[in-house]
This record gives sequence, C-alpha cells and structure tokens, in this order.
Amino acid sequence: MSASQDDASQAQINAYLIGLGQRAKAASFTLASLSSAQKNNLLSTISERLADNASAILAANAKDVAAAKANGLTDAMIDRLLLDEARLAGIIGDIDNVIALADPIGKEAASQLLDNGLRLTQRSVPLGVVGVIYEARPNVTVDIAVLALKTGNAVILRGGKETIESNKVLSSVIRDALNSLNLPEDAVQLIASPERAIVSGLLRLDKYVDMIIPRGGHNLQRLCAEQSSIPVILGGIGICHLLVDKKADLNRAVEVIANAKVQRPTVCNALDTLLIDQQVAEVFVPQVAAHLHSLGVKFYVCEQSQAYLSGLGFDITPADDESFSTEWLSLTLGIKVVADIDAAIAHIRQHSSGHSEAILTDDIHAASYFMNQVDSAAVYVNASTRFTDGAQFGLGAEVAVSTQKLHARGPMALDALTTYKWLAWGDYTSRK
Repeated sequence: MSASQDDASQAQINAYLIGLGQRAKAASFTLASLSSAQKNNLLSTISERLADNASAILAANAKDVAAAKANGLTDAMIDRLLLDEARLAGIIGDIDNVIALADPIGKEAASQLLDNGLRLTQRSVPLGVVGVIYEARPNVTVDIAVLALKTGNAVILRGGKETIESNKVLSSVIRDALNSLNLPEDAVQLIASPERAIVSGLLRLDKYVDMIIPRGGHNLQRLCAEQSSIPVILGGIGICHLLVDKKADLNRAVEVIANAKVQRPTVCNALDTLLIDQQVAEVFVPQVAAHLHSLGVKFYVCEQSQAYLSGLGFDITPADDESFSTEWLSLTLGIKVVADIDAAIAHIRQHSSGHSEAILTDDIHAASYFMNQVDSAAVYVNASTRFTDGAQFGLGAEVAVSTQKLHARGPMALDALTTYKWLAWGDYTSRK
C-alpha cells in the first residue's frame, strides 16, 4: 500500500472514530437526565428483547465457536466465548440483579454551609462515555451495556474478532431496545472492525471518551496503558494464590482448592498457585494432588513438592519464576512449599497480579496477619478465590476487576462508573 493510500485509510479511520465519539457524547447527555425509573424500564426492555432473540444470539455464537475451532483456538479461549442456553439465561438474569440495585446517580454528600456564604454539595454523576476493549467474552457486551445505561453512561464497545457475530447480534438487540423507548441507540455502539488501528485511534479519542477499560491479557493491558491519552482502568489479569497454613483443616481445604482451580479454570479468579506450609506439606501435597489429578489437573511444582509427588503417576513439571508468574487459564496449577506465612507473602508479592489471594487456616492471628500484609484487590480467609465477581459480591454484573488503586479496585460495578461534581449555591455572593 502506498503512502497516499495509508493516509487515506487513516483519514477514514479518524472520521469513523470521531463520528462514534460525537454520537456517544450526544447520547450521554440524554442518558444523564433519565430518572431511575426510566433507566430500570430500559433495562427491563433489554432483558425482554434478549430473551425474545435467544435463538438468534445462540446461532450467531455457534458461528463464532465454529470459526474458533477451525482457527485452532485453545479450549480455554473457546470456553470463554461459548454461549449456551444456561449461560445466556444467566446473563439475562444478571440484568434483573442490576435493576434491583440502588441508582448511584444523584446521590448528594458533603453538604455544608461555608463561612463564605456558599451552600456546597457533592453530587454523583455519570462519567459520560466509556470505551471498553475486550476479548473473547460475549457476556461482556451485555454486562457493560447494562451497567453503563443504569448509571447514565454511553459506551463504545470493541470486542474481539473471535466473538464478532455474537457481539453484532447482542448490540443490535440492545440498540433496538433503546430505539423502542425513543432513546438514542448510539448510547451503545459496537466497533465491528477487527483493524488494530481502530483500537489505537480509540485510545486517543479523549475529546469524547472519558474512560478506557481494557478486559484482556497482558499485551492488551500494556497497549492501553502506554498509548492511551484517556484514563485507563487496568485489571482482569489474575495470578491468584492460595496458602494452606500449618493450622488449616486439611480435609476441608481440599474441596476449597478444587473449587478455586477446577470449577471454571478459564477465568481470572481461578487459582494459579497453591502455597503449602512446610509443616503440613509432606502429608498434604500428595493428598491434594491426588484429588486434583482425578479432576484432570496437571502441575508445575517446586523441588520439594516434586520429591513428595515423584513416582505417583501425576503430570508434573519443574516450576520456575516464569511458571509462577503465569496466569494459567486452564487445568494447570503451580504448587510451592513455603517455610512459613512470611515466605508465602513474599512469594505473593513477587508473583501476584494483585487480583485475589486466599489463606486457609484455623488460626485467627495468621488469618488477620495475612489479610493485613497481602495487598491485592480481594483477600480471603477460608474461601475460594472464585468469589471475586460483581454478582457474587452483590454488586450485580461487573464491568471489570480492577487491580489498580486509583478510582476503582476489585469488581467494578455501578459506583465505579460514576464521578461527582460540586454544586455551590450563593446569594449573589462574591469572593472577598
């Protein structure tokens, strides 16, 4: 392609993105003035339309799954993009959960009469326009649109090419629901093109877009962090740990570990590394490995664990720093024996992505120490890491799980899509 053709192509992309941004910004002004009842009615309409169009949605998803298999995508990726009747019903059911949540918009706080005569109030308001870039998860299309609309935000969606057919049908149904209520359908816009240049352009659309949320792997997160001129919420990468303390109930621990690893291994809150105190390791490493092996799990293990498992017929590979820093997204688990709780915390600090960590223990002092010393978005005592989820936390659907500290942290739901403005009332008041 010649330089002039490149320029023409870039000009087309720029014009396309500016159009998206302008329409989204205009739609956001309309959404910001809607009452809670109007927004809940909109979400109910979306829920009904999705149910009515279930066959078309599943048929589109079947095309995506077939294409993914033909292109040799991993089982983990295919599981992420797969929709069936149960999963679609769950997505629709989450809309009802969001409807039931209190509307955060319009809440007022910090109301005070200042010495200068001003009556000052802080009021929560929508962010405006949110851009979300995500990979092979069609449920994200619905989750984000619903949360954005509940909080009066417009949204620009750019899903992965693996789910393009699913996303086109889902976004079309949502836009039809908006249109049926005489609301701007451009409150939800989908970028259907797989061109990477469009992503780069979206990241610089700061005149119209107020926040970027990437939901995907490390490369996508770094791309957005390094190229965006818009504030970015990073997260969604889970290198999650669970420590079996020397005073854990070992029999009860096995099922929690299995749940954290096996229930749905392709998601970010699944367990990646199991840390075991050396005082119980000789007994517990073979015990837990036998159970997980029966469930199809293979292992990357430290030298001490390898000695305990050698000759037992398990699928084991020697672990190193790289494997301990890997988000597996599969039936693979790292196992490391640690000297004590401090060694476990040091390992977590070195390898964790800051997503979710857990300790299993009957020692209240160890539990409290672990919770205080581990600096991740979610820290558990005697529970599976699989709970780090907006719906499980009672927040409704989630936009993402943030692993950073500014603006939002952990499962991001309604409150994370708001900001605030100051309202000042005077009596023809001048500053002295």
